[in-house]
Order: sequence, then C-alpha cells, then structure tokens
Amino acid sequence: MTAPLILGTNSIKDEGYEVANSVRLDSSSTAYLSRTVNLTQGTTSQHKFTISCWFKLGKTGQTNGEIFGAHGSNDYFAVRVQNGNKIDIISYDNATKGRLTTTQLLRDHSAWYHIVVACDSNNASGTNRMRLYLNGSEVTDFSTDTNPSSGADIIAENMDEFNIGRNIDQVGGAGLFDGYITEFVYIDNDQLEPSYFGEFDEDTGIWKPKDLSELSQLSNTFSFYLDFEDSSNLGNDVSGNNLDFTSNNLTSIDQTTDTPTNNYCTLNPLYPVTTFSYSDGNCKGTSSSSYKGTARGTIGIQDSGKWFFEVKITSSDGSGVGISAEDMDANTWQPSSGTFVIYLNSGNKVVNGTSTSYGATYGDGDIIGVAYNSDDAEITFYKNGVSQGTITGLTTGKVMFPSISDTSTSGDAIFECNFGNPTFTISSGNSDGNGFGNFEYAPPTNYFSLCSSNLAEYG
Repeated sequence: MTAPLILGTNSIKDEGYEVANSVRLDSSSTAYLSRTVNLTQGTTSQHKFTISCWFKLGKTGQTNGEIFGAHGSNDYFAVRVQNGNKIDIISYDNATKGRLTTTQLLRDHSAWYHIVVACDSNNASGTNRMRLYLNGSEVTDFSTDTNPSSGADIIAENMDEFNIGRNIDQVGGAGLFDGYITEFVYIDNDQLEPSYFGEFDEDTGIWKPKDLSELSQLSNTFSFYLDFEDSSNLGNDVSGNNLDFTSNNLTSIDQTTDTPTNNYCTLNPLYPVTTFSYSDGNCKGTSSSSYKGTARGTIGIQDSGKWFFEVKITSSDGSGVGISAEDMDANTWQPSSGTFVIYLNSGNKVVNGTSTSYGATYGDGDIIGVAYNSDDAEITFYKNGVSQGTITGLTTGKVMFPSISDTSTSGDAIFECNFGNPTFTISSGNSDGNGFGNFEYAPPTNYFSLCSSNLAEYG
C-alpha cells in the first residue's frame, strides 16, 4: 500500500520546502529532454544508481511512456508507464537482464506521484537489486519480477544517450511520456531510499518533497539534478556537475508552476465524455466534429471561495465555457436536467437547460474569463477582459467543476484552458492576489486560481 497522493484537493498548508516548477511534456509535440553520455569514462557505476522524480500523468492509455531511459543501439534501461498505467522498469541487453512490472495501476490523473528506482546488482539479496518505491513506500507486488544477476551492468557501457520523456530503443518501440515531471534526480554509485528525497507530513500523512539542494550524493561525478526553474534552459543541471540536458520541442511556456507542493486544476481525462481528446498536460481539449459534449476540470467547488480561470478559444465552432455539476450528462451537452451555467459563442447563456441572451459573441482567438463566486452563488464571464454581466441566483449545495462544451456537430471545438499554467503565450502576465497563476487578464479582486495552495486557504 502506497502513501496518500498529493491530490488536487489536498489541504496541506505547510511552511516547508516548496517546489517552484515542473516541465510539461506533451507527447503529441514530441517533447522530451536528452543528453549524450559516455559510460566508458570510468566515472560512473553501471550497476549501482538511484533515480528519483515526481510526475503527474497527462493523457490516458500511454504506451511505453518513458519517464527515464538510457539507450544504445540494441539495449536499454527504462523507467516507464506501461499499457494500463503500470510502472515498468526494464534492463535489456539482447535479452532481459532485470524487470519489474507492477500490478498496481496509476489511475489518478489529478495527483502527483513520487517514484524512486534504486538499483545495485552487487546487493547480496537478489530481490533487492532493483527496488521500486511509490510515494515513500516500497512496491513488492509485481506481475513481472526478474532480478539482475550479481554484478550485472544494469546500464550497459554502450548505452550512449539518456532521455527524460522519450523511449528511443530499437527493440521495444518508440514511446513518449505525457504529463508533468519535476525534481528529477539521478544519483550515481548509491542505492538510496525514499527518505533522502521526501517525507511524510506530520498532520496529514501525505508524502511530500524535501529540499535536495544539500543532498551530499549530488557530488558524485555522474549525478545530476533537474529542477526546471530556468525557463530558458529547462534541461539545466543544478547539481554542480553541469550535466545539462538538451530540450527538444520545448519552449518557456512548457515550464509550469504545477508541482507536488501546489497542484493545479487540469481537464480530467477520466471524466466519462466520449467526445473530447486531451493534450498539453490535459490543459487543451479538442472535441470531435461528429459529437456534442462537455469536458470538465479535476477540481470541484462547493459553496466556498471565489475562483477564476481563462479559456482561449482556438476553434470556436459551437463552443461554450462555464461550470457544471456531476448531475449533468456530459455526452448530451444540454440535458433535460442537471446543474450547469454556460456562456455560448453565440452570446447566449444557458442556465440549467434554459437559454437566454447574455453578452457578446466570441470566436477564434478570444479569451473567456470565468469568475465564479461560490460564496454568493453567482458567476461573471469576461470576453477579452470585458465583463459580460453577473449571473445571480445559481444552484447551491452541489460540487461545480470548470467546464468546456461543444454544442455543434459541424466542426471541431478546441479550447486551451488556463487554470494558472497557460499553454498559450501570455502577453501581459497577471497573477491572483496570492501571487499564483499566470493569466492574460487580471483576476477580479479576491478571486483566486484553482490550485491546492488556494484551496487550503479558501476551499
């Protein structure tokens, strides 16, 4: 059993270590980091090392979504998200030398996970030569449990490229990780336990990150630490060893503040809507032209707090932006019953199934702001920063989620949702009153972005 996850609705309000940034890897953009290495230089240990990082899953159904890999022409070592969202660790050199595949599935796309892979093929205990930990606890239940032989090179000398987010081996096929990664650490020549990288919160029992800046093992010659805090150089190694990685198909917009210590809302790929596909860390939703439907966010709000988010309309066909409750059938868009408020591109508003005139029409390139006052049961929509009027008397007592809707079957509707970590370029830059989020237009006074730090205070 693993420890509790860092959830979108967690209530940790901690004065301890804060992770500043993560990198958002979008598989549809072939985004990854890479470094050419020379493992024959005599300064590395191919049989003893530790990998630690935090990650948050993006799209569902990833195939060999590689978190980390060392690759050569015919062999590789990989830590990846396997079919069915299992963790798969494999050392391969013309044949499998070691492999651990979990029975446990990673089902939660709103949570941050912490993984530690600790290897030492010289360990006297065969079952301890490859060890896996999730959220501070060791995983011992595997569908495949093959341990390397004593003294085996788990990472072989001819593996000449390290990758974060991409699988380039010529044996197992290509695979890209989709989601977020932060606090990536590779420790050479040490097999370490999770307590070096994280700790359990005394009040909640939630596993949380520790400050790694003074981790002594970072001085090992081939160790590296990527914190993703330099938006102009996302592969910057801050260990002191200067083992920088090259960013591939990444820009400064792929640096986010969605981290294990401040988890932001995204679109929820597990929400049972058949019309939408997701990309850019589940912040971009694309609806098929053949269907109508609604997608919603991972964080819900019930009668507490004032909240703000933006949606850039990339393709406006039949688009709608708003909030909806769980009793709304997402696959019919406008059911005969259910609780929802939507601002349509036609300018109308739809409140619980009743459509009336409201504000201006909007189209491609427009940014719709949503200010939801759940304290007073009212909502205000903005078109490019201009208020379209406040809608009052909303239904109370229900959990309401940020929502995007496709109301037409004549073309695709494409939305880029900004819950504080935009996928589109921001020309101005505005945060909420607590300093969180990056918005094109300033949130109204006392309205806050949907992230766990704000939820702990106002949710």
